[in-house]
Amino acid sequence: MKFLVTGGAGFVGSHLCEDLIKKGNTVIVLDNLSTGRLENIKHLKKIRFINCDLSKKGKWENYFKKIDCVFHLAALADIVPSIQYPKKYYESNVNGTYNVMEACKKFKVKKLIYTASSSCYGIPKKYPTNENEKIDTQYPYALTKYLGEQICLHWGKLFGIDVISLRLFNVYGTRSRTSGTYGAMFGVFLTQKLNNKPLTVVGSGKQTRDFTYVTDVVSALISAAKSNLKNTILNVGSGKTISVNKIVKILDSKKIFIPKRPGEPMITFADITNIKKKLNWKPKIDIYEGVKRLLKDISYWKNAPLWNVKKIELATKDWFKYLK
Repeated sequence: MKFLVTGGAGFVGSHLCEDLIKKGNTVIVLDNLSTGRLENIKHLKKIRFINCDLSKKGKWENYFKKIDCVFHLAALADIVPSIQYPKKYYESNVNGTYNVMEACKKFKVKKLIYTASSSCYGIPKKYPTNENEKIDTQYPYALTKYLGEQICLHWGKLFGIDVISLRLFNVYGTRSRTSGTYGAMFGVFLTQKLNNKPLTVVGSGKQTRDFTYVTDVVSALISAAKSNLKNTILNVGSGKTISVNKIVKILDSKKIFIPKRPGEPMITFADITNIKKKLNWKPKIDIYEGVKRLLKDISYWKNAPLWNVKKIELATKDWFKYLK
């Protein structure tokens, strides 16, 4: 089959491309390398890579010809930059998604899988959280990813594109981003561990997260592409939660505490009943195996920024200023 992957040089995207190529498929990657890295896919010889900006109309649309399925992963992530530069996030995550759906319509693509974010739930009332939970976005990243989801579903219904949106919970794994933005916990922790520094734990560390390993996310994406579902939203999680303090213990590291941040839930916990039933999918990598894989590949983070208390305080200043 012939697949197109937006954001294919990124964290999740590169793992997806690897799996698709391994199964003998043809893969085209569209990526502007704003968060992705060519190094993530350079070992995949049969990929066609196009450097382009999806937020602007362009010749990249022509690559949608004769595509069996589009995986739309391209997006700007991270919370603080979305507060500081909301226009950039809107252009990337909303305008970019609109342009992707217009290209699908133009070239009669039959199926699209969208990677949505569980951040759309904000601070949920129920745990585990199912797909009917009230939407309560807390910051522009969450909002723009949710708006992107709605565009995909609306275009799908209107123009006959089978759309499945997967709401991902706390994805972690090898090749997660190492850019200069303060963000995902594991990237911060692994760099601190590499440098024999204490891990900076937010709040009490008693907050729990539903950490989902990247290869489990990939298997969910591929299962969705193979299915006959359309206009469907599904949670993707591990089905379990673990405290941040427990993660520190697994990493066998010392810790220091930094202030709790507003707008963050104490718990993220996906109800994965629907995806198990509708796609016959279930996660395979538990947190212990996942961390083991991270530590085996820890050198990937050797050039990532090293965060300390002062740097984090400066980086999250706008978080505390605007979120309540």
